[in-house]
Amino acid sequence: MPLPEDNYITVIAETYRLLGDPTRLKVLLTCLEGPIAVGDIARATGASPSLVSHHLRLLRAARLVRGTRRNKQVLYEAADEHIARMLADMLEHALEEHEPHEDDDG
Repeated sequence: MPLPEDNYITVIAETYRLLGDPTRLKVLLTCLEGPIAVGDIARATGASPSLVSHHLRLLRAARLVRGTRRNKQVLYEAADEHIARMLADMLEHALEEHEPHEDDDG
């Protein structure tokens, strides 16, 4: 696969930088389960509602989550199937047993 243009590389790098924060990653993973309110995300992640709201603003700006207003609250979910697939693949990779390769140290 050819290397994408630099502006796309920047977007990908920024996305991974955002996901480098464990609380923010938990917020996004919680949003994979479907539309969910800030208070429910806060309970699931153990973070305060204000911290969750802050992380959601950053995730929305990066187009990783979207919010839908229902009555007086906003419900959040993963922005699209690409995000859900990427995170599911990363989780699967993290859960795999590590088998050392011949060229690994130790």
